[in-house]
Amino acid sequence: MRENEEKSTKFSEGVFAKGLCFYKFFWVFFIGCVLGVLAESLYCFLLFGKFEIRWGVIYGPFNPVYGFGIVIMTFLLLKISKLSNLKIFLFSAFLGGVYEYFCSFFQEFFLGTISWNYKGTFLNFGGRTNFTYSVCWGLLGLFWIRLAYPKISDWIESFPVKFGKVSTWVLFFFMILNIFFSSAAVWRYSRRSQGIKPRSSFEIFLDKHFKDDLIGFAYPNIVVTKR
Repeated sequence: MRENEEKSTKFSEGVFAKGLCFYKFFWVFFIGCVLGVLAESLYCFLLFGKFEIRWGVIYGPFNPVYGFGIVIMTFLLLKISKLSNLKIFLFSAFLGGVYEYFCSFFQEFFLGTISWNYKGTFLNFGGRTNFTYSVCWGLLGLFWIRLAYPKISDWIESFPVKFGKVSTWVLFFFMILNIFFSSAAVWRYSRRSQGIKPRSSFEIFLDKHFKDDLIGFAYPNIVVTKR
């Protein structure tokens, strides 16, 4: 019996990102960043008939808004996964709407910019979210927890342990730096657009390496707000 327990423990230790852990959540985040860009690009193409950059950072096709959103959804929806599809849809719709509102508020308050504005649309809340996109979040949450996540979770757990850990930490630090410099560049872009001169060597660095044309390319829908 003891032999069986030792074998079981050894087998468990050999599975990468077993259950809900940092490694699992990071890869869910990373995959969500990529899928978000693909979904946004497809949406833009189908709706407007054109290809448009829909990244959330300067370096690479990643959108952390979707990455963080899908991590939050995964964590919360797994807790209520035994509920009916209707209840999961409604919860996802509410959660997604609140999350989208918070992201818009955070971006405007801290960076002085906005990337979407739903004013004038049906049941919008300050232009930050609306009924239509809440329904989309509801459908996304239901699809994710019922169909996509179980398969993606199994795929993540199939990674060789050493490869999984090394690649996680490499990508983790890359995304941290990517998000930091992208946020700083957008913040500086907002201040530069308002005629505010750089006040430190770091701001001078941002002006030199993240010029307006680069910001305009990476964020074609960005709008500077007056604060």
